Amino acid sequence: MAIIKLLDEILANKIAAGEVVERCSSVVKELVENSIDAKSDDIRVELIESGIKEIKVIDNGKGMDKEDAINCFNRHATSKIYDEDDLYHISTLGFRGEALASIASVCKVKLITSQGGVGTTVVIEGGKIKSVLNSDARTGTVIIVNDIFYNTPARLKHLKSLYTELANITEYMNKLALSRPDIRFTLINDGKVILKTDGSNNLLKVINYIYGLSITKKMLAINGENNDYQVEGYTSLPEIHRANRNAMITIVNGRIVKNAELNRYINEAYHSYKPDNRYPVTILNIKVDTSLVDVNIHPTKMDVKFSKQDSLNELVFNMIRNKISEKTLIPHIETKKDEKKERLQEQVLEFDIPKEEEKVIDKPIQKQSKLKLDFDKPLYDETNLIINDDFINEKEEEYIVHDDVKDKVPIMYPIGQVHGTYIICQNENGMYIIDQHAAKERVNYEIVREKMSERKHESMQMLVPLTIEFSNNEYMVLKENLQILTDMGFIIEEFGINSIIIKAHPVWLQSSIWVHKGDIEDVIKEMIDMVIKREKSFNLDRFYDHICATVACKMSIKANTSITLDEMQSLIDELRECKNPYNCPHGRPTIVFYTKLDLEKMFKRSGF
Repeated sequence: MAIIKLLDEILANKIAAGEVVERCSSVVKELVENSIDAKSDDIRVELIESGIKEIKVIDNGKGMDKEDAINCFNRHATSKIYDEDDLYHISTLGFRGEALASIASVCKVKLITSQGGVGTTVVIEGGKIKSVLNSDARTGTVIIVNDIFYNTPARLKHLKSLYTELANITEYMNKLALSRPDIRFTLINDGKVILKTDGSNNLLKVINYIYGLSITKKMLAINGENNDYQVEGYTSLPEIHRANRNAMITIVNGRIVKNAELNRYINEAYHSYKPDNRYPVTILNIKVDTSLVDVNIHPTKMDVKFSKQDSLNELVFNMIRNKISEKTLIPHIETKKDEKKERLQEQVLEFDIPKEEEKVIDKPIQKQSKLKLDFDKPLYDETNLIINDDFINEKEEEYIVHDDVKDKVPIMYPIGQVHGTYIICQNENGMYIIDQHAAKERVNYEIVREKMSERKHESMQMLVPLTIEFSNNEYMVLKENLQILTDMGFIIEEFGINSIIIKAHPVWLQSSIWVHKGDIEDVIKEMIDMVIKREKSFNLDRFYDHICATVACKMSIKANTSITLDEMQSLIDELRECKNPYNCPHGRPTIVFYTKLDLEKMFKRSGF
């Protein structure tokens, strides 16, 4: 008797839902992406109890007729692709035809849709259609999802807290708003407005809605292109960074994606400008021919593969690196402003208004909790915050582009030292505080790095050859990348099963300026571990950076060390000669700055 049977369609949909519908944010993602594909420019998401009780998505898209309203809940039913060739030229966010079927199998769903004539209402529970009725003629679609996972208690039990579910939904809606600034998005939970954009197609405005004015002022516009990719967006000054990668947002042809390799290159572009374990706020919009990107990797469609990844990595790295290297990156420590005046300032910042139409906007911002959400009216009040694209570039007292490298650190005069660690300086602009250890570390690093680049990778025989044993998978990776170590000056031979013997190492390892003799074996093992962990992405220059930074740190003035005014001035002069005088090799700032006005505000000597 045959034991292999075809699964029931509802059971198959429940299995598919395990990948497509992981949590409440997964439902929001699929529904809102469908609204975007339906050419909506006004999308509202209403939640009850963070979406666990109800998720309602309302759009003004093209809607569906009665037949499509019923068929859209069938598995693998889609209007996005029709043949195999379409799979390699996907321009829509959805295409697999699994989302609605999966959602309907584990939730109670009500769909109301119309193309302008008599509409259709479809009610589904547990994947089974309960009713199909006529509805009003409002163009667009409303889809209501109730009681998520009501028939799969094991999945319902493992949903996170209301706060966590809401945070996940908000994070994704923020990213959607950044990916499509031309669409008005509204997110409401239990009657409270959480996100509201105006659909004016201005990315800087959306950044302000999400991250606030203080970060918006410190975002740098970037753009570039090569033969395959066109990239534009914003990235933060190095002083703005986060503890995780969530603020590194990559958008490919309007789709929010995750690509670990690209994120690594974005972070590498900030190397030595910030701590390596901190991550910038970056929004990149990448346009590429659909044939060069594969989005059919996972049902969530967030993982993608690029045909020419190296070309994209190089373009993004150079764009960001060149942009931040041309800026004066001395952090300006601003004093806290009066909250009432701060709100007024936010209202009067203007965006692309012709001079003859410029007006001072002094109408108070209406509290979001009191907004009347009439879907037939615009979701955005044009009297709200308006921002100037060039605002961050106009703050010349904070960020000035200089042609002369020395001018990146202005002339200043040391007047004393605090706690044997911080040098206090002044000039006509205000007060500067220099971390003497970080500053000297930067000076030493650039000297040592230059000497390292001049070294030839000559080998030195080891008195006692070093034998290292690996696991079988590590050994295979090492063999594939053994040329990296050979090019550095190592002489390595296979030695038994999964083992190597090192007979010679680079000459520079023996020098006491680089490493103590007793540490040579540990350094060699660390280098080999880096090759194994990074595999083909191992970066020799980055490894040298690590060595040089370590040496520079050991050679530098320590904290709690008193130095004379002449020594302070000498350190300042050396710092002004550096290519990047703003950060130590580990990314910590070397200088912070208080304007004269800031000092007057702190001591209540200013009328502001």
